[in-house]
Amino acid sequence: MRTENINFSYIKQIEILASKIPGVISLAQAIPSLDTPEIIKKKVIEIISQGKASRYSLSPGLPFLREVIEEKLAGKKMYYDFEKEIIITAGATEALMASLLAILDKGDEAIVFSPSYASYPEMIKVASGKPVLVNLQEENNWQIDLKELEEKISSKTKVILFCNPNNPTGTLFKKDELLKIGGLALKHNLFIISDEAYKEFIYNDEKYFSLAEVNELRKLVIRIFTFSKAYAMTGWRIGFLHSDEEVVKEIIKVHDTLITCAPVVSQYAALFGLELAQREIKEFKKIYRERKELICWQLDQLKDFFSYREPEAAYFIFAKLKNRDNSWQFCLDLLEKAKVALVPGIAFGPNGEGYARINFSASEENIIEAFKRIKTYFNYYEKNS
Repeated sequence: MRTENINFSYIKQIEILASKIPGVISLAQAIPSLDTPEIIKKKVIEIISQGKASRYSLSPGLPFLREVIEEKLAGKKMYYDFEKEIIITAGATEALMASLLAILDKGDEAIVFSPSYASYPEMIKVASGKPVLVNLQEENNWQIDLKELEEKISSKTKVILFCNPNNPTGTLFKKDELLKIGGLALKHNLFIISDEAYKEFIYNDEKYFSLAEVNELRKLVIRIFTFSKAYAMTGWRIGFLHSDEEVVKEIIKVHDTLITCAPVVSQYAALFGLELAQREIKEFKKIYRERKELICWQLDQLKDFFSYREPEAAYFIFAKLKNRDNSWQFCLDLLEKAKVALVPGIAFGPNGEGYARINFSASEENIIEAFKRIKTYFNYYEKNS
């Protein structure tokens, strides 16, 4: 079977195991405790009652949603034609998969960073490509080693794929660094897929920058956004991608084959989010900042067991495990004995081994209780093992 070399995500494995243990607190999968803004839900109910969500949309998505996205992008110096260069997708995952299936031929190489989002290498393999890893180092604040990146480019390289801000490290890749990646893409004629799921959650004064703002790169950059995280809409499965017309006309073939169109009810939810829920996004960011500080404080009480770098963005802390070499075994043990779910660092590539990802989009109550259990775990089980 073609799935023989495809690995099932460690993140999903942990969540499935956790679901079978009563009373587990999960700081694992990136599911926000916050709910979809009320205004979105209210307006969607009206749409459903009017019978407007019962039928397929056009394959690229509702025209008026794409037009609103075009306007929003233009306000951020990204100029794309809603009729020819924007596709509404079933979340970022479908956007990524459709893009990779469109651009990769069998044996093509796709460069990804390690640690980075767990599903990237498997998506590349599903598309018959070969993932090539470029290591990010904590000593370098998880920033990109441009020298190693260029060394990994070969005659078979087709695309550089990354998420910015980075999941799991919470790193924000800076404009100068990104422009150098853009320069490499131009030099070697490579696509860039920029997954920007967490761009709304930046906790320092850095101004967010996307390579989709660079006109010289528009034929190479595929930019992807999901409403899942920013709007607390993980269950709605809705996002979008945009690129140059010549690229999008190839991706739409795959998108149409995979899903026909994104769920229409979710397309309306995305529309109302863009038009009516900007205040809520700012409030979400404030809440996540407070929860980040809470987890940092909790980790500071456990310095014998964890070290960490405070994240600049997203809603994860990638904590180094002291005296632990096997992150998967640690997370299984913690789940069994403390009933707390974390994601093992190995999920994010070989360079994530020895770490655990802690999700601070969980509720404050659950964060506090989870760390009580983690402290008990270390105080008791470590001393008695």
